[in-house]
Amino acid sequence: MAETGVQTAIGLMSGTSMDGIDAALLQTDGDTVTGYGAALSLSYKDDFRAKLRDLLGRDSDTNEDATTIGEELTDLHAEAVRALLTESGLSAGDIDVIGFHGHTVFHRPEEGITRQISDGGRLARDTGIAVVDDFRANDVAGGGQGAPFAPLYHAALSRKFEKPLAVLNIGGVANVTWISPDGGLIAFDTGPGNALIDDWVLGREGLAMDEDGKLAHHGTVNQAVLDQLMDNPYFDLPYPKSLDREDFDTAPVAPLSTEDGAATLVAFTVASIDAAVHQFPALPNRWLVCGGGRHNPALMAALRGLLLQPVEPAEMAGWQGDALEAQAFAYLAVRSLKGLPLSLPGTTGVTQPTTGGVLHRPDGS
Repeated sequence: MAETGVQTAIGLMSGTSMDGIDAALLQTDGDTVTGYGAALSLSYKDDFRAKLRDLLGRDSDTNEDATTIGEELTDLHAEAVRALLTESGLSAGDIDVIGFHGHTVFHRPEEGITRQISDGGRLARDTGIAVVDDFRANDVAGGGQGAPFAPLYHAALSRKFEKPLAVLNIGGVANVTWISPDGGLIAFDTGPGNALIDDWVLGREGLAMDEDGKLAHHGTVNQAVLDQLMDNPYFDLPYPKSLDREDFDTAPVAPLSTEDGAATLVAFTVASIDAAVHQFPALPNRWLVCGGGRHNPALMAALRGLLLQPVEPAEMAGWQGDALEAQAFAYLAVRSLKGLPLSLPGTTGVTQPTTGGVLHRPDGS
């Protein structure tokens, strides 16, 4: 496998989302993006989603169930790789590397801990393709937050765009990349993304998500509850900073109706993003939104109603919004092979630009 020049990589991302796996093909030299390929999503079945949910907030290094579920998760990622190859008309020999993020189950950077369940060696053996995983550990060991990790990819995609620019990713947790006119980066988690809304409608209606924001659309924001949710010291912390999916919960909205709770949780996500604006060195001239949250019309409408600048889905920039996070880890896998930084002091708080990732070859070498 060549480790110079342009490489063809597959990125795999499940992150903090409980929806499933995103897989995407990318061609890159680790600096510029030279080509895009197919992308797909593989949804989790309800029984596996329940097992995965049970791991959240528990340190996988001290949880015996994590190994078994991590193997099952890895096998699902192998299925996603095979499906992507079939859709693309490619074989394993056409791929230089897989960037395998795994699923974040426990994130405590202040304790030097971030856990993503994954088995890179198993995935490499199963697919016959080299795999890079464990992207975040070096960053945390170097004093970083271990998140967010897509800013360098956001910067690579937007080099020709007018700046300052904000790229907002609304996954389970929401995070933002702010890019200065000279290409400088800052990034941090803004607050909850879709996680609380998903958990709320699951508990009330047994639904995986508030599809099309229908429940929130029919609800009314409870300002007193929203004020209670926003009364959290996290929002006053300077960046860099990051969150675990479990750092907030739906307890304050418990007395509300399903619809009012959904509307209030949407307002919470949006208010926390608005609070982040006050930490930017300058206002962005544009917001590009990626992640599953951009599919929620209630959330997007609330963002447009509160933020002063244009708020657009990533597709308006010519990006593949559903594939962006997976593509980012394809990009980072190639950077890892070349020993290039994956994180910077401005994006995670690490003390110096830091590479990372662990390489697994199919033969185990």
